[in-house]
Amino acid sequence: MHTFPAQYSTLSSVALNDHIAAAYGLSGLFCKLLMHGVSDTYILTRDDDPAYIFKVYRHSHRDTHGIQGELELLNTLYAQGVKLAYPITDLQGQQLQHFNAAEGPRYGVLFIYAKGRTVYDFTDAQLTALGREMARFHQVSAAITLQHERETYDLQRMLLQPLQTLAPAFKDYPEGHTYLTATASQIIQKLDTLGTADFTTGYCHYDFLPKNFHFDEQDNITFFDFDFAGKGWLAHDVTSFYMHFFFHTATQKMTQPEADRAFALFLDAYRQVQPFSAAEAAAVPYLGFIFWVFYLGFQYEHKDDWSNYFFNTRYLQDRVGIIKKYISLYCPL
Repeated sequence: MHTFPAQYSTLSSVALNDHIAAAYGLSGLFCKLLMHGVSDTYILTRDDDPAYIFKVYRHSHRDTHGIQGELELLNTLYAQGVKLAYPITDLQGQQLQHFNAAEGPRYGVLFIYAKGRTVYDFTDAQLTALGREMARFHQVSAAITLQHERETYDLQRMLLQPLQTLAPAFKDYPEGHTYLTATASQIIQKLDTLGTADFTTGYCHYDFLPKNFHFDEQDNITFFDFDFAGKGWLAHDVTSFYMHFFFHTATQKMTQPEADRAFALFLDAYRQVQPFSAAEAAAVPYLGFIFWVFYLGFQYEHKDDWSNYFFNTRYLQDRVGIIKKYISLYCPL
């Protein structure tokens, strides 16, 4: 019987468990799907304790060159002592696994599990550890060039292109797109005044929200989930963490003075390892607008493969409302 073409399939966790056992020589593991997202993420446990993460990439988001670039970056960072969930090599010396899925070739990578847990309310010790380790990551990432180059995070890629991509989504809410476009022009003008040519560049994680790093009981930190890693201003990484404090204050989990103190402590720790200029710090709130637009564009562009059933006009109205609130609080224009 002819197999009907598929757009997006979910690989069997049972079959993956068998494949991983054979390919890596790992026995006694139990594999289950953890979540769908930018990639499909499976968790492998041994005696109920997390041991590994297996990620299956979607071809619509990441081709083999892009995955190899991510692996090259992670291997380089890990060799330089950056604390991250590193990729595992199989018995044949390979890190990239190939699968003939219903929709065509898909690729997967096995990662060591990041010990610890996600933290949303940080202690001073945790903020200090995060600042220093992010700076250490940037020290390494600013000094390397990858053979498998990652995409470049410039204003065209992160702001102007997503706005163009999003235009059809605003068919029933054109004033929302008009607001975003007008604000983007003002943000670009503001950044021009800050001397962005002098900003430090390197490979960024670009999703340093708390869901993407763990702290263990001794406050040791481990980074993971480098799906969006690309080359651009390192201030983008600082910005992605800055957004956590906006979310936390907007939901009244902390006050603005508490958020300001926490972010300042994090930034002081960062500067103990890696310079971060006053101009870069001043740009962070404005880069936050770019953060909103970039990920909104990604959600729309990958709506079909990621099953973003929530992405509709009401969602856009809510999001633009939040962005307006963010701009009014943090971005004088």
